[in-house]
Amino acid sequence: MRSLLAGATLTLALVSSAVAGDPPWAERTLTDPLDLGTVAREGDAAIDALITRGGELFGAKFTTLDGAGRPMATQAIVPTKRKRPGANTFQRTSGLDANACSGCHNEPITGGAGEFVGNVFVSEGFESAEFDSLDPQFSSERNTNALMGAGLIEMLAREMTAELHTIRQETLRKARASGEPVTEHLIAKGVDFGSITAAPDGMLDITKIEGIDSDLVLRPFSQKGVFVSLRQFTVNALNQHHGIEAVERFGKRWTGADDFDEDGYKDEVSDGDISAMVAWQATLPTPTRRQDIPESWKAAAAQGEELFGKTGCAACHRPSLPLDGLVFTDPGPSDMAGTLNASEVDTPISIDFARFDWVAKLPRDEMGRVLVPLFGDLRRHKIADQRNDRLGNELLAQRFVARDDFMTAELWGIGSTAPYGHRGDMTTLDEVIRAHGAEGADAAKAFEALAEDDRSAIIAFLKTLVIEDSEKVGQ
Repeated sequence: MRSLLAGATLTLALVSSAVAGDPPWAERTLTDPLDLGTVAREGDAAIDALITRGGELFGAKFTTLDGAGRPMATQAIVPTKRKRPGANTFQRTSGLDANACSGCHNEPITGGAGEFVGNVFVSEGFESAEFDSLDPQFSSERNTNALMGAGLIEMLAREMTAELHTIRQETLRKARASGEPVTEHLIAKGVDFGSITAAPDGMLDITKIEGIDSDLVLRPFSQKGVFVSLRQFTVNALNQHHGIEAVERFGKRWTGADDFDEDGYKDEVSDGDISAMVAWQATLPTPTRRQDIPESWKAAAAQGEELFGKTGCAACHRPSLPLDGLVFTDPGPSDMAGTLNASEVDTPISIDFARFDWVAKLPRDEMGRVLVPLFGDLRRHKIADQRNDRLGNELLAQRFVARDDFMTAELWGIGSTAPYGHRGDMTTLDEVIRAHGAEGADAAKAFEALAEDDRSAIIAFLKTLVIEDSEKVGQ
């Protein structure tokens, strides 16, 4: 069955902080369910209203009257029943663990990162629906990532996925045509993902693929790189952290029930409301560089940026990646069952990022492509080993990603998002740089070998990469 979701179809009148008919002091937070298929397409004004609605939902403190809580469901991303209600509604390790999305994403502004106190505990919830141990055998403790520039990140990931799939298809074609095995490197936007070998009979050797799943779908979100889209991330997080269940995963289509968690509230978050939250997150401006600094700092930062490349840090933390297109669509093309996919809707919403002032300010290459200044490569790397396992602080696998493999952290905004490390247990940039092992060991050693002033210059450079208020950036 195809969803009624259709285009950029939202009127400003639908954006309201109170449910229709409720008094202004009502304790419900969610507005009436948003069905994008019932209103006419209205261009940029509708998109602006959709984004506004998403911002309201992101900052909303959900109440039990909204459906917050999941007495008979676990935090698992696959709808999973409990045998009996949990002893506590709120519990830090297994959730509920927050009232609002902004409860964790708030440093230095809403949509940003989180301090150590906002750490979350990641567990699929299949073996233990409820647990109260901080032992890493039970859950992986994670610091909150910033969402700034997330829409551009997702668009980069989609384009890189398409490039890798094209290489795979062409490798198979060459093998069939030649009657011989053909090996091709998997390089997308200059990032190396290893290689594949195709046999004439169509068999693929995928053992040399690196830093990505064997399906060659780039999953840019989460510290392990396991979520393909902001939509998947949002549906997962609403259930885990708030007990708010999206219809597209927990509704009748997949579970046979309209109140899967048995909290007395049906169809808690509509497809349209998820799209609103996605639109708001996707259009958060990119981090920028501090300009209001003394000349001595500017000089040190310029020196530090040069040393950042010479020490090898930029091999993974690439200063920028080129983006061909600027139209973000939701739902996206790569989501699987339980998260709405573009093929399941009549017309995805479409947001042209070219109209945002902060996008116009981004640099472009000689081909006219926007250079997204993420300081990352959207790839997994082994970052801990026996000699230096400080960043290998997890015991549980997540979606079969190796324990010591993590996505390269995007460093844009790093000057605003202390603490550092996957667990947020490192208080300085110097500390987290030295903690790099395995594939990052050579860069860490090169940093340690620098003179103190040179190390200080790299820190000065990183401290200029900041998140600013959207009004200052120019949304």
